[in-house]
Amino acid sequence: MVRQQLLQRASALTARHTLQTPLHNTVQRRLASGEMPKLTGAADNAFNRERMAVKQHAAASSDLWRKLVAVPALILASINAKNLWDEHWEHWEHLPPLEDRIEYDYMNIRTKKFFWGDGDKTLL
Repeated sequence: MVRQQLLQRASALTARHTLQTPLHNTVQRRLASGEMPKLTGAADNAFNRERMAVKQHAAASSDLWRKLVAVPALILASINAKNLWDEHWEHWEHLPPLEDRIEYDYMNIRTKKFFWGDGDKTLL
């Protein structure tokens, strides 16, 4: 069943690639590019000019909104990260040093020793 599906997909892909001519590839590349084509001949009518204007306006306004949203979002995210960083280390300042803390039986349970050093210390 799976082999049949793979063969069908492969044949469909090869059929698509054989149908594409050099002219088709050129047209696809031009449509995918960011430049707006010049309208000439029968294509130069009111409808197509309006569509071109709408596309240009959409491209400009989306670029504007991307700048208006992305820059403040990055600034706010960095401020939030700094605040969290400071709060974290302020909390650690109030705790006793690691050497002075009580070690309970349930802390630092090792089911297998580390294979370096004395087996109880991590690399960090």
